[in-house]
Amino acid sequence: MINYQTLKPLLFKLQPETAHHLAAFVLSLPNVCQIPFNFFLKSHFVTDDVLTQKLFGRAFLNPVGLGAGFDKNATMIRGVQILGFGFTEIGTVTPRAQPGNPKPRMFRHIEEETIQNAMGFNNDGAYKVVKRVKKRFPFTTPIGINIGKNKNTPESEAINDYIHLIKAFDGLGDYFVINVSSPNTPGLRDLQNEAFISNLFMQAKALTKTPILLKISPDMEIEDAVALAKMAVEKGADGVIATNTTIDYSLVKNPQKIGGLSGAVLKEKSFKIFDALAKELYGKTILISVGGIDSAQEAYKRIKAGASLVQIYSGLIFHGPDMIMNINKELIKLLKADGYKNIAQAIGADRK
Repeated sequence: MINYQTLKPLLFKLQPETAHHLAAFVLSLPNVCQIPFNFFLKSHFVTDDVLTQKLFGRAFLNPVGLGAGFDKNATMIRGVQILGFGFTEIGTVTPRAQPGNPKPRMFRHIEEETIQNAMGFNNDGAYKVVKRVKKRFPFTTPIGINIGKNKNTPESEAINDYIHLIKAFDGLGDYFVINVSSPNTPGLRDLQNEAFISNLFMQAKALTKTPILLKISPDMEIEDAVALAKMAVEKGADGVIATNTTIDYSLVKNPQKIGGLSGAVLKEKSFKIFDALAKELYGKTILISVGGIDSAQEAYKRIKAGASLVQIYSGLIFHGPDMIMNINKELIKLLKADGYKNIAQAIGADRK
């Protein structure tokens, strides 16, 4: 096996989106033939009773998942499991296929271990993605479906896009995620208001028994974020994911003027929002933390703050495919060192 840190300089000579397409191709190969990848699955998919928990009616064999945006079109579900992720989130999927924003639309900030993306919900659309998910579901690890509105759908009709997607994917995933927090679709973040979220959850909960979660922005005022998440839970949300990417471009030295930042620079901002949400909602709903998580120590910090699950995306680009395995192995050590027999005992430990 070639060490990722040896390979990384070569990958970083490619345009970021080209490198992503290369990774997507490799991770789609297990769909055709998994046998050559079984040795990697055996070594990298970490399981231990201390990590296992049941959420949304499914067993999560480890708490480290892949965040939305990497596998937009459900082409890598099997490959992602081979990397060691305990669950994956596909999308963001929109009702109709769309190409996304003009290229270039993805940028690396190597020194800051940060990705800036302005992809714009580029995806194959619900019809094609539903067909792919049907071939995979139910899968051996849980699958979340992240959904959003089309770029050309006016705000007044946005709720119809979300309802259409919930109907299309009903019964094909373990949870839905309402994405109204991406900075890359004009007007999308305007939907982060109590009237829209209240109406959406009331309609959506009448359509499906699949859990529905809300994903929020790190750029909201903390009081507004807490109020919105609290209201969503009151209207039936089964969980909250914090956070999406940030448009606080002061966090990097040479930002582009478009897109959202993810990765190491998001760590503090994301945790600040998550911690505030957890103070209000821990014990009342499922909380998932994402944003700048790049080590077992950071993952454990989020877990003790109230996260049942954590998600990773940008860290994978900078630290490579061993990252998930290493985080899970170290989490086992951290949990056992603190005397926990199961991760459920550690979740929210700092809140108790």
